[in-house]
Amino acid sequence: MVQAYILIQTEVGKATAVAGTISEMPGVLTAEDVTGPYDVIVKAEAETVDELGRMVVAQVQKVEGITRTLTCPVVHL
Repeated sequence: MVQAYILIQTEVGKATAVAGTISEMPGVLTAEDVTGPYDVIVKAEAETVDELGRMVVAQVQKVEGITRTLTCPVVHL
């Protein structure tokens, strides 16, 4: 399994709705509102890096209210 943190910036006032929508998606472990430069942080997992990328592009980035995402794959060194 490949895991990643997805850092999300949203339109003003949309963080809670975005986190709620994303938390229901398959492969999403957590989706939480945060403060700082990002509004929502998501922890997700998929079978492969390609599958994870497809999830971000095809599902997460299409959620209304998202302005930018940054995907940070977890590495085990």
